[in-house]
Amino acid sequence: MSESLIENWGTALASGAVGAAALTGLHQLATLLSEDSPRMDVVGRRAIVRSIRAAGGTPPPPYSLQRWALAGDLLANSAYYSLVACGREPRVWARAMALGVAAGVGALVLPARLGLGDPPRSGRLPNKVMTISWYLAGALAAAGASRRLRSHAAA
Repeated sequence: MSESLIENWGTALASGAVGAAALTGLHQLATLLSEDSPRMDVVGRRAIVRSIRAAGGTPPPPYSLQRWALAGDLLANSAYYSLVACGREPRVWARAMALGVAAGVGALVLPARLGLGDPPRSGRLPNKVMTISWYLAGALAAAGASRRLRSHAAA
């Protein structure tokens, strides 16, 4: 049975949210456990401050800024990881692998090129390995959620 466009979008968005939650959970837990952990929330805070100042505004206080950064990470990563569920079902794992690795490498390379500076401790090998691994884990979580949601929709 073929899914409707709305069901496809719903599956993709829900799968993306699962991947984003997995990634954000890993990041937040790791900040408590390791000094080498990736800190993409710091890059998010920099981007928010830069954007608000460019618009002539005043950035929020640090606690609010952290919440904004985490919310922005969840929204952006949900949208990105929703791409895992787009396309033919048999290729969902290959899409997850490609998108996850690309996101991890991008997280290490793009901030400096966008004028946001290097992510904290991103020059350390453990940080690089964790960054790429966690973005891959988020993509694989999205793929697993997509498979599960599609199997329920077909039943």
